[in-house]
Amino acid sequence: SAIQFFSNICPKLKEYDNVLYEICNEPNLETTWAEITEYAHRVIPVIRELDPTKVIIVGTPVWSQRVDEAAKAPLPYPNLVYALHFYADTHRDELRALMADAVEAGLPVFVSEFGICDASGNGPVNDEQTNLWIDLMNKYSISYIIWNLSNKDETSAILTPACTKHCGFTDADFSECGKRIKKYI
Repeated sequence: SAIQFFSNICPKLKEYDNVLYEICNEPNLETTWAEITEYAHRVIPVIRELDPTKVIIVGTPVWSQRVDEAAKAPLPYPNLVYALHFYADTHRDELRALMADAVEAGLPVFVSEFGICDASGNGPVNDEQTNLWIDLMNKYSISYIIWNLSNKDETSAILTPACTKHCGFTDADFSECGKRIKKYI
């Protein structure tokens, strides 16, 4: 299915310079790096044949947390980045150390999902741990994307539940998470 999907979508997106392809988002707990590698060897050549220069994001084991495994056996293709996901109040020193070690080993890491609360998307905002993550990502020039741009009634939502806008946001439209993220940007 992935080969069919990328065979269809790559020609449509080839001319756009703001596209990133992601071949597997958050491989679950049971998925090994060997399985991801096997899958990548089937899917990445299809993308490269149709769109040879776009960045491809490769998920890593344990819901995109084990970049250390990718660092030990990176894939042999150009323009790849390896996904890391974290939630500041759940994932702390141990995961930061895995990321730092992977980057220092030469692995290009991209934080394609993070939250400033716990991994459920709820719980309190943890400014202390978030600041440690932001500082580390900035130290290594790692790009990052926060989860989530919605008005869902949960801590990780950037908008308040009452906000129904699609554009033209004001400070009153942003949740506590959204207000903090504006400061980081």
